[in-house]
Amino acid sequence: MSIDQHIEELHAELRNAVYRDERHEIAAELELALVEREVMLAEAYGEITAEPPF
Repeated sequence: MSIDQHIEELHAELRNAVYRDERHEIAAELELALVEREVMLAEAYGEITAEPPF
């Protein structure tokens, strides 16, 4: 599953979540997935590197 698919599934789960605790858990996972995607894109475009500077 791609990161974009995962994000879309989390959005759908969040829309359908009934309980507050469930919504908070899904929202946290969604936030993490969005940050992961941003890091992946930044690495792909050479804006950041995964390796520490020497």
